[in-house]
Amino acid sequence: MRSTAQRIQALQTEAKDLEGEILGLVRQLAPELLDLLGVGPITAAQVLVSWSHPGRFRSEAAFASFAGVAPIPASSGLTNRHRLNRSGDRQLNRALHTITLIRMRLDPATKAYIARRAAEGKTSRDAQRCLKRAVCRQLFKLLEPTRQSRAASLEDLPQAA
Repeated sequence: MRSTAQRIQALQTEAKDLEGEILGLVRQLAPELLDLLGVGPITAAQVLVSWSHPGRFRSEAAFASFAGVAPIPASSGLTNRHRLNRSGDRQLNRALHTITLIRMRLDPATKAYIARRAAEGKTSRDAQRCLKRAVCRQLFKLLEPTRQSRAASLEDLPQAA
């Protein structure tokens, strides 16, 4: 019993040390991610790993599809609705899920957003799906440099002969 308790303490210490290293790396690569509500070092690291590099995704919709938060039409007859996308990067989707859960619990603006979606007749799962898409849009705008700054950086490159 004592050896199990010691092993648990050792693993907790190791996990805390590794999270500190991850936090340092995230601060180097994208410190603005940590300023967002609901984004901690682990979720920020997962977003960065899935993001890979600027220019990987041609649009916010492509990033949302990759994350598995793009809506899929599930209409039938007079019913017009969308369902959750079950494909895409599941780890990124889980990170977005964690962010939305924290925001739904702590952020007054997010609570108002969910209430507004519920007033529109959406279920709580549909409202959370919409919120995931909104978070994905926010992350894309934060991580992807604007087209103008990308064009300016391309102009700084030396011309090929």
